[in-house]
Amino acid sequence: MNSNNSSNGSSATGYTSSSADSTSHTRNSGATGRRRGRRAALVAGLVVATALPLGITASAEATSADATARTAAFRSVSGQPSNSVTRIADFYGAYIDAQSGPGEGGDLVTELRKYYVDADYLKEIAAWEDANHADGVLRAQNVPAKWTVTDNGKADRSEAVVTMTWGDRTTTKLVVDMNRDHEIIHIGDKGIGSK
Repeated sequence: MNSNNSSNGSSATGYTSSSADSTSHTRNSGATGRRRGRRAALVAGLVVATALPLGITASAEATSADATARTAAFRSVSGQPSNSVTRIADFYGAYIDAQSGPGEGGDLVTELRKYYVDADYLKEIAAWEDANHADGVLRAQNVPAKWTVTDNGKADRSEAVVTMTWGDRTTTKLVVDMNRDHEIIHIGDKGIGSK
């Protein structure tokens, strides 16, 4: 049987070694290679076709997120120098900024106090600071990370609630009273009207 297979030119793979059969094998092998090449090209095309829209979508989403972030960044703050709540907010904003800066505000803190706080009430703040070993405007030893001022007005003066948010996200509230001359006349847990 081996001699028969040998005489036919058959090999163990089942392919013949004759020139006609060899040409047929080469053609089949080339066709198979072309099919594999076509499949690879098709798969690569599908990957590109699938990935391209995803890339465009991701790029569009990133662009959209950037635009949203930029829009959110455009905030407005308004106020009037004749409005007591605006002045209290201005004072606390500048004071906290000064205290957060290098040297804990130094002369700027002193000047802000002189400008915004009634001279008689400055003496009360100093007495409170001596007794409590803390900042009399903030009523704390630290500087808050954020602050908000909300109107809590009264007819003969303005009263505002200053909410301070600390680094650990806890909050404290102070009630600040300002007279008609736009000077702070009281800082405490309760307003003057509540005493």
